[in-house]
Amino acid sequence: MDLIADLRAGLPAEAILTDPDVTGAYANDMASFCEAGTPAVVVLPRTVEQVQHVMRTATARRVPVVPQGARTGLSGAANASDGCIVLSLVKMDRIIEINPVDRIAVVEPGVVNAVLSRAVNEHGLYYPPDPSSWEQCSIGGNIGTASGGLCCVKYGVTAEYVLGLDIVLADGRLLSTGRRTAKGVAGYDLTRLFVGSEGSLGIVVRAVLALKPEPPQQLALAAEFPSTAAACEAVCEIMARGHAPSLLELMDRTSIRAVNAMAQMGLPDSTEALLLAAFDTPEPAADLAAVGALCTAAGATEVVPAETAAESDLLLQARRLTLTALEQVKSATMIDDVCVPRSRLAEMLDGTAAIAEKYDLTIGVCAHAGDGNTHPTVCFDADDPDESRRARESFDDIMALGLELGGTITGEHGVGVLKKEWLARELGPVGLELQQGIKGVFDPLGILNPGKLF
Repeated sequence: MDLIADLRAGLPAEAILTDPDVTGAYANDMASFCEAGTPAVVVLPRTVEQVQHVMRTATARRVPVVPQGARTGLSGAANASDGCIVLSLVKMDRIIEINPVDRIAVVEPGVVNAVLSRAVNEHGLYYPPDPSSWEQCSIGGNIGTASGGLCCVKYGVTAEYVLGLDIVLADGRLLSTGRRTAKGVAGYDLTRLFVGSEGSLGIVVRAVLALKPEPPQQLALAAEFPSTAAACEAVCEIMARGHAPSLLELMDRTSIRAVNAMAQMGLPDSTEALLLAAFDTPEPAADLAAVGALCTAAGATEVVPAETAAESDLLLQARRLTLTALEQVKSATMIDDVCVPRSRLAEMLDGTAAIAEKYDLTIGVCAHAGDGNTHPTVCFDADDPDESRRARESFDDIMALGLELGGTITGEHGVGVLKKEWLARELGPVGLELQQGIKGVFDPLGILNPGKLF
């Protein structure tokens, strides 16, 4: 009660939630197999000063704080810990500025990705990062997990668009990092340090984001392959020849069949892999023709290029439906996020198929093939203890395979609770010690999102 009283001293009544039936809804994000505690209180600030008050109160009372956005994450990074303050930033949702000359947007963390994207489009500009959950996920969450999306192969990930940040530190001080300018190399790059830190170093309350000119409407093609090896060979050829697709996605046989079963897409049962490519260049038809020829040379049995934007949307529909279709296979899914070098992509997909056979599970894989980021999705019955155990073990095997192939345990979903053990393996003892030391500098009391990352 003393904690609540202290919070009320600097927050309006409507910003504080204490009813357990309400606060329980803020306990976790969308990850499977991630423990979540019971928060003491949920606060929904609307101003920077209110966030500062929360952090000063938390520091004075040594209470952990778990920052949250839209809770669409898949690693447990937004899961509550027992007795914590859940700091939900969804009410801080203003687009403060869109500047076409400097090509920047200044936003609060609760702005939804799709809302920002549409707003800058009205100025002839483009904010490229586009996570699959872009209609729900927030910019603050995107920054916290360094999220990516379908367009990363050409335009890169969130980290490449964050120019500057305003951060409320653990003790309530306000730190500004970065710049509004196109260039800037003054001092250590603290901005990039916060991107992907999952709320463990400070609370993002404002971001300066880089924008690009809006590209032409993209055109897509779909290519069917008799093997994943042939599809991955096509990916390697496309990239080796210097093409710059705006999208290069791959679906394996399991994903294709799940989508067929749900939406009757009409893809042949003989299709082992489907490759989708798109270009937003001035002459996309010519680029599609060149890529189509490379797909045919790699063994594609059918290549279907679109001639209009509407046809492109139809071709890309199967990829958009993949997760929904796999969710209908079993009662639960566990989505992995392993990124490997493009040259090892075939080994990653074939290895995942072997893991599925080993554990007698359905594991569908879709991939941002252009950057090697795979999303193996383990389908299992959550009410079956043995199947749940096998699902978790298969998940670990997939991450081990990714590291063995020279990859990383996460390309865009983050570490959170789910992959703490694997982060330590990837970093090694020296890297882990240094990263924990950085955490201690920014959060000496260990109150910011405890139990995540390390």
